[in-house]
Amino acid sequence: MNRFTRLVIAKPLLSLLIFVGLVGVSAIWGVQAFGAMQSQGYNDPNSESTQVANTLRDTFKVDNPELTIIADFAQSVDDPASRAEADQLTASVNAIDGVESVSSYFSLGSPTSLRSVDSRAAYFFVNYDAGVKTSAETNLIMDTLGSEADGITLHYTGMSVMANALNQTISHDIGTAESIAIPLSVILLLFVFGSLVAAGLPLLIGGLAMLGSFFFVWVATQFSDVSIFSLNLITAMALGLGIDYSLLIVNRFREERAKGGDVRDAVLRTMDTAGRTVLFSGLTVAVVLASLLIFPMYFLRSMGIAGVAVVVVSVIGALVGLPAMLALLGDRVNRLRVIRRDFTPKDTGIWANVSRFVMRRAVPVFLVTIVGLGGLVYLGHNVSFGLVDERVLPADNQTAVAAAIVRERFDGQEGMPIQIIATGATNAQLQSYVDELSTTDHIVRVQSPLGITVDGATDPRFAPQFSNYTVGDEQRVVAIEDVIARSSEGMSVIKDVRAIQPGFTVEVGGVAADYTDSMDGITQRIPWLLLWVFLTTMILLFLFTGSLLLPLKAFALNLVSLVATLGFLTWVFLDGNLQWLIGAFTPLETVETSMFILIAVITFGLSMDYELFLLSRIKELHDQGLSTEDSVALGLQRSGRIITAAALILAANFFPMLTSGVTTIKMLGLGLAFAILLDATVVRGLLVPALMKLFGAANWWAPKWLTKLFTKAGLSH
Repeated sequence: MNRFTRLVIAKPLLSLLIFVGLVGVSAIWGVQAFGAMQSQGYNDPNSESTQVANTLRDTFKVDNPELTIIADFAQSVDDPASRAEADQLTASVNAIDGVESVSSYFSLGSPTSLRSVDSRAAYFFVNYDAGVKTSAETNLIMDTLGSEADGITLHYTGMSVMANALNQTISHDIGTAESIAIPLSVILLLFVFGSLVAAGLPLLIGGLAMLGSFFFVWVATQFSDVSIFSLNLITAMALGLGIDYSLLIVNRFREERAKGGDVRDAVLRTMDTAGRTVLFSGLTVAVVLASLLIFPMYFLRSMGIAGVAVVVVSVIGALVGLPAMLALLGDRVNRLRVIRRDFTPKDTGIWANVSRFVMRRAVPVFLVTIVGLGGLVYLGHNVSFGLVDERVLPADNQTAVAAAIVRERFDGQEGMPIQIIATGATNAQLQSYVDELSTTDHIVRVQSPLGITVDGATDPRFAPQFSNYTVGDEQRVVAIEDVIARSSEGMSVIKDVRAIQPGFTVEVGGVAADYTDSMDGITQRIPWLLLWVFLTTMILLFLFTGSLLLPLKAFALNLVSLVATLGFLTWVFLDGNLQWLIGAFTPLETVETSMFILIAVITFGLSMDYELFLLSRIKELHDQGLSTEDSVALGLQRSGRIITAAALILAANFFPMLTSGVTTIKMLGLGLAFAILLDATVVRGLLVPALMKLFGAANWWAPKWLTKLFTKAGLSH
């Protein structure tokens, strides 16, 4: 680190210009990533349901999901006037470019499952031409028909409708959130840094990290799908890490300048200590975020790519840009002060007093804190996990209204059928299969090349309507269920359907199967995620501290913090609390799985960031000969303000997400802010000093052979 810093500050202006120039050039390609990014990515591309979707698209020329229109008539759907209006609606939809066909209650034999229980609404199903972009075609149809056509009130539902509604709502809400977060962050930066010049450093580092990260995302788009929502992670993480690293380095630089000597020596001493911490901290955060690459869903994988990219560029900015600017600015970093404050480090203060108070009463403080966190954990005793549906949208959103109509007024989930591909079946085998399938619990109707089958009885009169259900030796079977597709009940139905073993090959897909496969794809990889995070953080923290106990403690405390956060989120979003504070939302039945994993991984990484900030000071002081108690008190005094300020500013970037109308975005913002503040205050201020006191000299223990390894390969000050 010393040699590298000497190289940087030998010609600081040149070093800074090279770094800024490289970021600027890379941004030319980076901004091209925006048009190449995707808006979905929640399904497992290697799953059975995805294979079915591919077969439907490539072999049967059917895009899945398709648009479902709910037509609400002024009279009964069986009234002759309704049939005339339905015929006119069908003709209007068929006239729109890109529409291949329209089927409905009226063309499929008037089955009761295709009309509402009050007999005043009916389903219309729209198939698109091959190659038509689903989202664009859906928007075209909705814009052309509007909310009323040919005297019928229209509602639209389906996966493409939900995806469009989510994208539009989130895009609008994120703009609103950022318009609040950025000015708020600037105000807090001025308060923490005290001067306009110093406060500008994290904004500069964060901005450069943001632009540089876009380049890596663009590279990723050349090889795989990348979620557009990863851009929001880059925005928040770049500013957050820029603040974290700038706070640590600038604060240490001010300390070193207070000791006397020239600016160059102060920069070298700063980078030997704080710079070294930033390097290892960034490496730790990067390997934690890299765990998201384990998941097959490109939504989570994209977050891993974006997270690692922004950490890498932020660290480079902190190790090249910051020392170069500090060497150029010197004491002018304190110019244009808005708050007059003495930045000379003090060995006494609130954090030293808190830590000494805690260590004098380590056992009771530890027990009371654990009981308090246990109360938060208990709030999540009824937690269940799932994936998003329309209920995460504002209740008055037209997509949420349509979904509510489906749940409340229809028995069958016609718009989200189970799609089955049967290969190599004879007519007799297929008949036996659809008979058994139609008698499965919660299956109300089955469509196949043989006709429509209900409760084991097939009506062959409708077989001509499904003539396109056979291509070569592959046959398409569509089953309608009467439970919500994206739910635990829907998963149970899929498991029952897949348990049927006919004498030919069967693949089960559709929305419920996609939901099931996505949940399985996540849960099956969680143990690997935990193993990766545990092993990598143990190795890195050992190389940083030379201790076995401190990495174990850090991992355990982070898990406790995350479980407490899960309990809090369950109490808020499943039980419907705090709406007076965070805005109205529809209480959820489940915590969104991929969103909580994102919250958990990001907060775990940032918690390790703060853990290293604190441990670096404690270890430095302990290596100088201070006792464990004195090194903890003094280390917390010198780093506590930095950690708290960094956490507060970072939380200020996430809290404005609560203005979003999408419940999962509210969950992301509240979850990240709550977990970060909990970790920076309760965990770092109470649990860490209590446990350090209780373990005493054992904090620094490691077997002799590992101590020798640490001496050779470790990162000691």
